[in-house]
Amino acid sequence: MTSTLARPIPATTVDVAPVRLRAVPSPSAPHVATAGLQLSTKAAALVLRTARVSGPVFRDDTAAATGLSISTVNRQVSALLKAGLIRERADLTPPGAVGRPRVPFEINTTGFLTVGIHIGYKTTSITTHDLMHRVVGAIAIPTPQAATAEEVVAAVGQSARRFADRWVGKRLLWAGVAIGGRVADGGVVDHPRLGWSKVPVGRVIAETIGLPVSVASHVEAMAAAELVVNTPSDQGQNFLYFYAREMVGIAFSVDGTVHTPAAGPPTIGHFPTGATTLLDPDNTGRLEDTVGDSGVLYAAEKAGLSVTSIDELRAAARTGDTVAHDILSERAEVLGRTVALISDIFNPDHVILGGQAFTDYPEALPAVSKALRATSVVTQRDVRVARSAITVQQKAAGAVALDAIYADPLDALSHTD
Repeated sequence: MTSTLARPIPATTVDVAPVRLRAVPSPSAPHVATAGLQLSTKAAALVLRTARVSGPVFRDDTAAATGLSISTVNRQVSALLKAGLIRERADLTPPGAVGRPRVPFEINTTGFLTVGIHIGYKTTSITTHDLMHRVVGAIAIPTPQAATAEEVVAAVGQSARRFADRWVGKRLLWAGVAIGGRVADGGVVDHPRLGWSKVPVGRVIAETIGLPVSVASHVEAMAAAELVVNTPSDQGQNFLYFYAREMVGIAFSVDGTVHTPAAGPPTIGHFPTGATTLLDPDNTGRLEDTVGDSGVLYAAEKAGLSVTSIDELRAAARTGDTVAHDILSERAEVLGRTVALISDIFNPDHVILGGQAFTDYPEALPAVSKALRATSVVTQRDVRVARSAITVQQKAAGAVALDAIYADPLDALSHTD
């Protein structure tokens, strides 16, 4: 991870009094789930999504947008209003309108928060999100070092709980954890890069933060974050999400669902890179060793550059160091070739590039595009950079934290205090 993310991320200003929010472990074990990462078709979820995407919105417009009957919409609106997840906007009622159905409603952005946690190889980000999936506040901490994996996770949970305690007058609904590796039922994680096996991440976070918790693989969570911001017209299309930073990974979304293979997320770190000039000085031929942050810095060291972080390497490239620029450009070329080959296998409607390997040095994006076009058999493939850009890890954690609420909002509330 970069030196930028080794220090706190500036948090969005929140107008609250400086007193503690009650967020302590409950006597009974909090609920733990594996995130579903899909656009729900439940009636309450459809109404809540319409309020989030199109609000303030009228009930008849909601019925038209969702395909639900007006009576079903009325029932769900009443239930969501009672739960406080949406609020009416009487000030926007059309002149002369009679009756509550002509009062528009929208997401309640003031009453609730969720807590997102992205546990990275070197850096962990902790965020709070409102029901619109917007980041309300964020910090970054070095991923703790401890004797056991459970102690690492507990330390992260304690940091998240202290951060969540900053908000008062807000009801904390859920916590979400995005992490590399394979996530099994109950939030149990195998993470070979960290040396973790069958670590009960969900249970430990739930016990330390005192909230229901969902857990998901981080690249799949990043793909889910893209689903959250999709417009309704995009929901039926499929896309390949390609992530690159310290680690590389892919996820595939079809018809509003992020596909999660039973054997775990696809592994592409060993993918062959082909010939390189400056990168991969030990000739491993493996993708992650070649284009991951650590591998890129190792190549810079072997090339004689005195840089200790990816940020320093980018700064050197931007101030005229041709070797630094060539290293980053070669990274872009290798990524472009790999994206092309994997895209040709899946043949998605769209390809989304996420992670700081793409977003933090846009000067190299033309090299990605050129290599992709030269390698792919598809001449007009739609490729775009992730909307989350530099906040991709935060948005991924937020998507997991909101997953249960977006999937079945009224049921999710039944698991909270």
